[in-house]
Amino acid sequence: MASKEEIMNQLKNEILSLQLKPGTMISETALSERFELSRTPIRDILKQLSQENYVDIYPKKGNIVSYIDLESVEQIIYLRSALEKEIMRGLAGHLSLKGVHELKHILAMQKDCISQEDGSDHFLQLDDAFHEALFVLAGRGFLWNLIQQFNVHYIRYRKLHMLQQDKLTEIQKEHQLMADYIIQDERDKIDELLHHHLRADIDSLYFQEHFSEYIKK
Repeated sequence: MASKEEIMNQLKNEILSLQLKPGTMISETALSERFELSRTPIRDILKQLSQENYVDIYPKKGNIVSYIDLESVEQIIYLRSALEKEIMRGLAGHLSLKGVHELKHILAMQKDCISQEDGSDHFLQLDDAFHEALFVLAGRGFLWNLIQQFNVHYIRYRKLHMLQQDKLTEIQKEHQLMADYIIQDERDKIDELLHHHLRADIDSLYFQEHFSEYIKK
């Protein structure tokens, strides 16, 4: 029998991977039968998921997977943009050889991933790995971990955007430019590139036009 923590992590993964889509009803009874657990601990799990914005609980109506909150997405983008500009400027011209190899290794794996069928999930992990590496190399790993605690809407938003044709190639090329600008100390080019990299999607209408049924009203 799975523990409460294991069940919670499994449900989180199913929500973040969009196996459980925004707006999907979640039945306590169905979860109880699925995980062979009484409804009281299942209810505790759903309460915790609600506190972390994975699930919305409506008394007398039921539990649903939370819709994607674009306001939350924009706030995360704003925070990351401000932090990563400073991080990349600080690394420019000062990146260690080990750091250079680490970024190039991630970029190579991203490039390989693009040609793989159904490689978007792995690419999303490598996307995170690239940006996390920048935080860690700048001694700001704590801030990266802090941001991840509020990422439920942003991760799903990014995953849906990666369904666009040629999106993975575009992201990988921008990552390559980021690494080049840091290594070559071209810090004057960093702000514009990072602004486009993080904000281009939220400033477009693509998401609203293609995934309106997943957006919080």
